[in-house]
Amino acid sequence: MTGQPNTPSGHGLLAGVRVVELASVIMAPYAAQQLGDLGADVIKVEPPAGDMTRHYPPRRHPGMGGAALNLNRNKRSAVIDLKAPHGRDALLALLRTADVFLTNLRPQALERLRLDYDAVAAVNPGLVYANAQGFRADSAYGTHAAYDDIVQAASGLVWLNHQVSGQPHYVPTVLADKICGMQIAQSVLAALHYRDHGGTGQHIEVPMVDTMLAFNLVEHLGAAALEPDGAFGSPRSLSPERRAQRTADGWMCILPQSDRNWRDFTAFAGRPELAEDPRFTTGPDRARHADALYRVMAELTPLHPSARWQEFCDRTGIAAAPVLDLEAAATTAYAREGGLLYEAEHPTEGRYRVIGRPVRYSADPEPPLRPCPGIGQHTDEVLREAGFDPALLRAAG
Repeated sequence: MTGQPNTPSGHGLLAGVRVVELASVIMAPYAAQQLGDLGADVIKVEPPAGDMTRHYPPRRHPGMGGAALNLNRNKRSAVIDLKAPHGRDALLALLRTADVFLTNLRPQALERLRLDYDAVAAVNPGLVYANAQGFRADSAYGTHAAYDDIVQAASGLVWLNHQVSGQPHYVPTVLADKICGMQIAQSVLAALHYRDHGGTGQHIEVPMVDTMLAFNLVEHLGAAALEPDGAFGSPRSLSPERRAQRTADGWMCILPQSDRNWRDFTAFAGRPELAEDPRFTTGPDRARHADALYRVMAELTPLHPSARWQEFCDRTGIAAAPVLDLEAAATTAYAREGGLLYEAEHPTEGRYRVIGRPVRYSADPEPPLRPCPGIGQHTDEVLREAGFDPALLRAAG
């Protein structure tokens, strides 16, 4: 471990690990944010204009967009123009001191900048070098641009939505970016463990389409897992009837999963004979007849208001929850008690909401927050730590 503690108190599960992030938008910055939340010293290398996500509205001041405030927390920012004289030298100086290099620049751009794995490993053989892009670099699509929507389409996710709704919708969140960001963080931690237990540094490639295809196939490989000509897709997940249920006064998700749950549900709804219906007797029966099951439930749930359904489900051990909008989900008593969303004071942006760390570690209480830095706020600091004279960058400019 070669880095310096990132958090103000110097605590965290990854204290002593230094990460250099050369990335933009969401995927790789999200991966670096997770590592920073665990105490790594994350140095975000940005062009003079900053990462493009910094400029997305809403924002109070230039370069400090709402999404960027959380994506770039627990990081230090260094502005380095890689196309300027000494820019590459400055980055290599940082990389000599780093444990991890995270980037989502396309391989061709990294080669042009002479920042491909072989070039960087020559100055730091122990480095974990992780790059992510849309498609595998050695594939026919290796030079193609890809963003979240492209990856959703190429990995089958848009097709899945089309099967259910009849429309080729995108999932209304940047799901591919965030899942691939988590995959990057997981891969980096595995590589660090390997290196620090007698192994070496290495190159990690995280292709987004491959990652999302593997994710989608977990349940949707379906019959194709066992039969060469078997159909792809999980019947239950692809049922057009699979949706929240309307109650007498709202909407809920009610899921009587076990056989006992189903018997209790039908009895409460006044239709106990449905527990003996051969289509619904066992879990596999209900999965095979998912369309019919959901239609029956849609007929029964309007019989009671949501509060009465919730009380019944809680009492009988049936999984159930009301349908909440995002604001309600983030501000329920449950959410407030967990502290997932809380307010903090930013040095330049004032009061803002922070997305807390969702995972709890008994040996690592959440460390103090290092707020999102301004563009290039720590350039001189981190370069001097790396033994590079920041005046060389200013002279080049």
